[in-house]
Amino acid sequence: MHARLIHRFLQCLLVAFCLVVTLFATDLRAADDLRAMVNALGGGSFQENQKQVEALAKTGDPKIVPALEALSEGDLYQRKADGTVFIVKPAGSNFKLIDSLTGDAAGEEAKAALEKVKVNNGLRRVIRAALGGLTLMSPDADVRLQAASTILRTPSADALEGLDAALAAETDSAVRAVLEKARAASVLVSDRPVDEKKAAIATVVQTGGRDSLSLLSGALSSADESLRPDIEAGIKQIEDQLALWAAGQNIWYGLSLGSVLLLAAIGLAITFGVMGIINMAHGEMVMLGAYTTFVVQQIIRDSYPALFDWSLAIALPLAFLVTGAVSLVIERGIIRFLYGRPLETLLATWGVSLILQQAVRSIFGPTNQEVGNPSWMSGAFDLGGLTITWNRMWIIVFSLAVFGFLLFLLKKTPMGLQMRAVTQNRRMASSMGIRTPWIDALTFALGSGIAGIAGVALSQIDNVSPNLGQGYIIDSFMVVVFGGVGNLWGTLVGAFTLGILNKVLEPYAGAVLGKILVLVLIILFIQKRPRGLFALKGRAVEA
Repeated sequence: MHARLIHRFLQCLLVAFCLVVTLFATDLRAADDLRAMVNALGGGSFQENQKQVEALAKTGDPKIVPALEALSEGDLYQRKADGTVFIVKPAGSNFKLIDSLTGDAAGEEAKAALEKVKVNNGLRRVIRAALGGLTLMSPDADVRLQAASTILRTPSADALEGLDAALAAETDSAVRAVLEKARAASVLVSDRPVDEKKAAIATVVQTGGRDSLSLLSGALSSADESLRPDIEAGIKQIEDQLALWAAGQNIWYGLSLGSVLLLAAIGLAITFGVMGIINMAHGEMVMLGAYTTFVVQQIIRDSYPALFDWSLAIALPLAFLVTGAVSLVIERGIIRFLYGRPLETLLATWGVSLILQQAVRSIFGPTNQEVGNPSWMSGAFDLGGLTITWNRMWIIVFSLAVFGFLLFLLKKTPMGLQMRAVTQNRRMASSMGIRTPWIDALTFALGSGIAGIAGVALSQIDNVSPNLGQGYIIDSFMVVVFGGVGNLWGTLVGAFTLGILNKVLEPYAGAVLGKILVLVLIILFIQKRPRGLFALKGRAVEA
């Protein structure tokens, strides 16, 4: 009994051994055949090599990808002695040889002992199609996506067979979408029946985008007369879609600009509304906040590079304190002697702005300073037909957060209550025991501190230079006057309204003329509503 079991076990081992030997021999024979096909590329004409590349592609073996890539780049050589083809890399006066299939090093050879396998543009097109087909079946979804994108950029009727096979096996929805578009593009340049081409046109139109528009526009010139109405209708439909997405992109740009204006103007709205001070140095507070960010990042780069992604979180409170302290000195030293004389405060703060600009030039120099983006504020993503940059999106979120904080401060804290009391009736507030001079000082410091943290945000999207604040001071006053002096909700609505209006007008009127038109519209609006969109209520205000 035991002898019979041992006999059967030995029989099974023998069968398994025979199968392994057979498979190994088959692999060796297939490898030898594949190597012979690669070696046949040496010495052939361009037309012969095109057919050979197509034959290699039909094997579906990914091991030939490096050889085809090297051929396309002019790095494939044949050894004259035995006709073997190698991938080569320069190694001084010699060439370093790399096995065309395994990628293993194969020694060095004198340049004279090798002959380059020549390639032209026609052969390169065949190679691109072959590489696309080979990588379409890769287990890596990113590789398949790249291959499908390559075929989409250079559609070819020769790629249809590989695309059909890839579509039948594809499970990733993102890759499948690109494969379908690549197949439709390849059908359009093939000799397939008209009905199939019409279906391909419908697929391209459904995909949409500028690439689809370019594809249909290129196909229109050589299209059959029966296809021209479908292509023209598809082009019109895509153009209408792109126009809608362009309008949406302009609105997004307007929201982004509006968030910047809100950050720059929100501190000015508090200062101007409570104190009635025309602070021409407000832009320089923004500039000081940006330079605070620069200093913080320099220290982190030099001493604590691992903390760079936290640089903005560190810079925010520091910028608030620096600009708040500077403005407190300005208010106590200059502005408190000029209350009730708006023209003189305008001239005095303008002089302060010049002094601050020159001081920054003397300390940091007149040129732009480098302020980097943390990793979480870098890059962009697509949302439909919109391109959203992370830094702009976070600035919108940040500006709304600052707005919410100020609302809380004004509505829910004793300081906010006193500020609103002074705004509505200064004399009555003073008679009730509120120390109006200190409220003025703290309000001025608060408004300037917010301008400082606005500078932190603006350092991520604008040049940090001594002139940074000058680009926002006029727009900030426009926002404040348009929204209603001292009203935060008016500042919010005014900032986003002016931002969107600017970006909607720019494509039609240009940047400069667009700003002029916005200014004219604001002047006309102020003629009808002198107190802006949201006028403050109170005896002193209405007097």
